[in-house]
Amino acid sequence: MQEPIDTFLNHLVVEKGFSHNTLEAYRNDLYQFFDYTKKTLPFVNGRSTWKQVDLNHLTEYVFNLRGKNGYADSTVARKVAAIRSFFSFLVLEGLVEDDPSESLSTPRPGRTLPKHLSQDEVARLLERAKEQRSPEGQRDWAILEILYATGLRVTELISLNLDDVNTAEGYVRTLGKGGKERMTYLHPEATFALKSYLKKSRTKLAKSKKEKAIFLNRRGERLTRQWVWAIMKNSAKRANIDQKITPHVLRHSFATHLLQGGAPLRYVQELLGHASITTTQIYTHLTNDHLREEYEKAHPRS
Repeated sequence: MQEPIDTFLNHLVVEKGFSHNTLEAYRNDLYQFFDYTKKTLPFVNGRSTWKQVDLNHLTEYVFNLRGKNGYADSTVARKVAAIRSFFSFLVLEGLVEDDPSESLSTPRPGRTLPKHLSQDEVARLLERAKEQRSPEGQRDWAILEILYATGLRVTELISLNLDDVNTAEGYVRTLGKGGKERMTYLHPEATFALKSYLKKSRTKLAKSKKEKAIFLNRRGERLTRQWVWAIMKNSAKRANIDQKITPHVLRHSFATHLLQGGAPLRYVQELLGHASITTTQIYTHLTNDHLREEYEKAHPRS
């Protein structure tokens, strides 16, 4: 039963172009389901098969995820989506005749508004980072400026190579989800921070001229996602910001502040690399709150 899962995961990489992180999520979800089926399905001729899985089996599994394991509805919905994709693949490959997941109900998670910083908090975060004079400090300043200037995902940020940036014209080129390339612009302050880091600090961190990564650790290696999270945590502490700050919080702040400034939703969608504008529309809830605040401050009868 494990071989079809591995074949499906390979299909997601080769045919669908899934990113490493998305692939790992599918792998974890499907192997968790596989472990459950090994314990609960009866053996036929010494083994179990995916043909034995029916709607009752799937329903019991979802019940266990929500009850015994205590997963949030959003996590359960993701795991169910992985199972549905897997069974669709099994049907297409002729490994099962019917898809038992077609009638499986999925929890409908409530829509959580993304957390973001105020413009004053972002300004304070960047000012405190700019004051750090060490090579690592100047690197961290450039990272924060670029995240807020571009809305890049953390994986997109650490994947940047030297030939992906153009400081003369002020833009970065990156590969987003599904291998889709997009270009995002840098405002002058972000361009200045990146130029300063590349000229003065990266040369001190680099141990090899063959290393193409822009952002390096003290060993001269490409930064990891975990390292960037630690940078965000330390930067927030220096700026006296109590809210937990992650790369995604700066991405949300980038989108929210653009929309508050009057940028069209379609424009923000392109900059964020969202495949569908419905994903971007969640930010309209935030900007509507902002508009209401401005209305109440400005209207003479408020």
